[in-house]
This record gives sequence, structure tokens and C-alpha cells, in this order.
Amino acid sequence: MTVLAWCRDVSVVYGRGDAEVRALAGVDFEAREGETVALLGRSGSGKTTLLHVLGGLVEPSSGVVERTSRASYVFQSANLLPHFTAFENVAFAQNVSHRGGRVHLGPEELLELVGLSHRLDQLPGELSGGEAQRVAIARALAQETRLLLCDEPTGHLDSDTSARVLSLLEELQRELGFGLVVATHDPSVASRLEREVELHDGRIAREAVEA
Repeated sequence: MTVLAWCRDVSVVYGRGDAEVRALAGVDFEAREGETVALLGRSGSGKTTLLHVLGGLVEPSSGVVERTSRASYVFQSANLLPHFTAFENVAFAQNVSHRGGRVHLGPEELLELVGLSHRLDQLPGELSGGEAQRVAIARALAQETRLLLCDEPTGHLDSDTSARVLSLLEELQRELGFGLVVATHDPSVASRLEREVELHDGRIAREAVEA
């Protein structure tokens, strides 16, 4: 499998002296094309920091990070532009993206892909939580990503809606072939993905591949 992003001996330190917090401590990790990975751990374990390092949102204090492909994000909150419709949120992301990837669909096609072709003209405030998160997924795919990074993407959703959003992510990943990395504290979410990487106190404590 093609390696889309990797880090070697990466540490991330915030603050100094007595206020120093080591969010990551000597982590090695690879995200590969076509693979699904769960970053599992409790709050403060380092999983979100590792996700942000992989995508370039956080620079490491030490170690090496390389990215060979574009990465896009789906956050715990949809974070849609509140005065843009669903269509406009996706179109805006597509317009500001200039780097090639795997998805070559227009905003309407992407929203159809996530089952929201009937909600094109709705503002975020008119969408349910699950619908808003599906728009966020379409927005991420609009950036023609090969690596989709999701930070607790179902954390604000009820169990039924969470299951539907996870199923959608899995279906899109199989269809489009991008790499998928999901940070979660929920073992039931992690068990749905091919590889589990458990973090504890900024270090990788366990790795497992689903049979």
C-alpha cells in the first residue's frame, strides 16, 4: 500500500517548565492508501494531536513527518459556514482546493453521494446533527483527498445517527479508496476499522490488525 503520511520518533510538547505538557512522546506511525485505522484512547492520550500532526495542523517539537498526499478533516463538530447552504459549503471547499486527489465530483454529486441531494439549499441551522456531519464529509471529499482524518466524528451524535455516519464513511472509503484514520475513545467504533492503534500518555501502547 502507498504510504500517504508518516511520522518517525515524533514528539509534541506544549508549554515550558512546570507547565510543560508532552502530548506525543516518540511516536512512529504510517497512514496508508486504502487502509482504515482507529486511533484509540482516552481524552488526553494524544490521539487528536497525532491526527493533527499527520495533517499538518500541528508541527512536531522533534522527529520527522512526511506527507505524500493531501489530507482532509472531519471534526467532532461539523463546523459548517453558518450563512452558506449545504451546497455552498461544499462548493467553497472545492473552490479553495487546488491539489489533485481521488475525487472529481461537483458539490451536487458529492452531496448526493452522502444522501443529501434533497438538502442542497438548507442552511446548517436547518440540518440535523447527522445531516450536518454528512455535509462535513462531502466538504472534506470536495478537496480531492486521498487521506481522510476524522476526529471523533460521531462524538456529538446519538447512537443511531453515529452508526449511520460510520457506515457512510466505510462505504465511501470502500468505493473511493482513500486512507481513513479515525480518532475515537469508543472501542465499538475502533472495532469497525482494519487497524487499531491505542495511545496512552502520548505513546503508542498497542497495535492490532483485525483478522
